[in-house]
Amino acid sequence: MLVFWEQRLVFLATPKAGSTAVESALESLAEVAILRPPLLKHTPVYRYRRFLQPYLEKTAGAEFTVVALMREPIGWLGSWYRFRQREDVLDPAKSTRGMSFDDFVTGYMARPQPPFADVGAQSRFLQGTDGRPVDHIFCYEDIGAFVTFLEDRLGHDIQLPRVNVSPTAATVLSPEVEEKLRSRCADEFELYGRVVADGTAAAAALA
Repeated sequence: MLVFWEQRLVFLATPKAGSTAVESALESLAEVAILRPPLLKHTPVYRYRRFLQPYLEKTAGAEFTVVALMREPIGWLGSWYRFRQREDVLDPAKSTRGMSFDDFVTGYMARPQPPFADVGAQSRFLQGTDGRPVDHIFCYEDIGAFVTFLEDRLGHDIQLPRVNVSPTAATVLSPEVEEKLRSRCADEFELYGRVVADGTAAAAALA
């Protein structure tokens, strides 16, 4: 999580959606940078609204704009699947080595989720449970639009490094598992569709 005091801007680090690259590029410009431990680095919007927003806004005497990235849901799960194939995943219960992507996603849809598939949900991270979502959600697959927004808001040219790259692995779902995922996690796909549509509308307005 990054806080840009003068610009009244907060970046929430959605897990597996480019947050490490953004933080690497912008940490030096932020007045507050929470990069570890992961539980604090990846503070979701509902915890920000409850604990951090009141303090920041009372101290600053102004409101802060909250921004974050969202990744296409299957691509997001694929990133988690590949990330947990790394050899440095020390907890065997969380490793996906030797497992198919279908098996990983099936585990993600299970209740309760097995440890290897317990990775949260972007919709909960970005929308919370109190009706106060992130102010602006940008599409990870069109990260250039997010960079343009940041450059305009911060007044700096930004180059995102390529960091924290997961191992390569096949992440194609069988039609049956994909259909079940789209039904079971419809809220994830619905939110992503709105993020894409909002980005398209914003681009059209600027054209």
